Order: sequence, then C-alpha cells, then structure tokens
Amino acid sequence: MKQLINNDWWPVLKPQFEATNYQQLHNFLVDEYSHQQVYPEMHHIFEAFNWTPFSQTKVVILGQDPYHGPGQAHGCSFSVLPGVAIPPSLQNIYKELEADLGCQPVNHGYLKSWAEQGVLLLNSVLTVRDGQANSHQGHGWEKLTDAAIMALSERPTPVVFILWGRSARNKKHLIDLKSNFVVESAHPSPLSAHRGFFGSRPFSKTNQFLEMTGQAPINWQLPSTIDHL
Repeated sequence: MKQLINNDWWPVLKPQFEATNYQQLHNFLVDEYSHQQVYPEMHHIFEAFNWTPFSQTKVVILGQDPYHGPGQAHGCSFSVLPGVAIPPSLQNIYKELEADLGCQPVNHGYLKSWAEQGVLLLNSVLTVRDGQANSHQGHGWEKLTDAAIMALSERPTPVVFILWGRSARNKKHLIDLKSNFVVESAHPSPLSAHRGFFGSRPFSKTNQFLEMTGQAPINWQLPSTIDHL
C-alpha cells in the first residue's frame, strides 16, 4: 500500500493501516470528505507523525480531535497555522507556560518548534466535521492512535505523556507507568482550565523528568516569528 507517513512511524503503524478496521475507516473518510466539510485537509491528516519521528519522540501532548472551525486544524493537536487566530485553549496553554517557566506568549499558534524537538502533537481522532466536535469518534482512528501510544510506551527510552482532560486521561491505561511519566490535569479549555489546569506546571515537570532520564529538555519558548512552514 501507499506509504502515508514518511519516517520511522511507518513500520510501527503499517500493521494498523493494513487491518480491516482501517479499510472501513478509509471508506468512511472517502464518503465524509466527498459530502461534508472535514478538517484537516486530507494531506495534513498525518502531520503530527510526519513532524515528529517515532525514534525522536520524547513527549506526547494528547488532544481529543482536531479543531472544528474553518482554517484551524492542520493535523497537530492544539496547533494552528500562521495567520490563524490563537484558539482559547491554546491561549490558556500560553498562560500556564508563562506562569510555569516564564516563557513569553507569542502572537501565533504554530507549534512546529515543539514538534521538531520531539513533542508529538497527537489527537486521539485525526479528523472532524466542520462545527461538530467528536463527530468522527468511534470510526476507527482510536485503534491507530492507541497503537501509537502503546508503541511509544514500550520503547526503551522513556516518554512523557501530557494528558489534558477526560478524553486524554482515559488513555492512561495504555501507558507503562513504571518506565514512562504521565502529567495529567483538567483540559486547558476555558470551560475547565480553572479546575486544575492552571497551576499544574506541566512544562517544568516534563523537563525535570527528561533531564532525570538523561534527555535534553524541551525549549518551550516559541519563536516570535515564523521563518518556515
């Protein structure tokens, strides 16, 4: 079959793409993209995997499903392309980042510099209908993304899993907690951020664990200008 991810994720996830479940998902997506407005654009669906190779992943920020507003989703959890207004959840992430590490908020929501350092910006479900959050839940994406989480959990080098909100925290059972590290709290959404997201210090906790396990910490300070897409 055609290789859909252009790095070492492909041999890890290829069995999922070859399974009957994925064929059913593929057929569903062909119909959805033909008759509905679906995000992200088709060529961006696997962007998170293409940006952050399996062997280089140090941190996973797990989202629920893509942004469901026009022009927002581009295949990476919480990130938006340059020129797109920063969504409220990401604004709250920036507030916590500043409180936690003193990182200055930037005027864009493009998180590629995190991805290039080994932060996998993964959603549990990789597509969504316009204006309908969770509309592609239960159609098969979960089996593929669960397999990705478990493969990372089983790697010799430990990984930090950042789980924000109930949907992400429900994936905790997939992770080997003896060798990996989980940071969990309420979701950064304005509806829930005050219930435990603010003050949770996920970024400093992540870097402390990375340094403790002999890995380079993440530079969470985003660049103020975007030099490349």
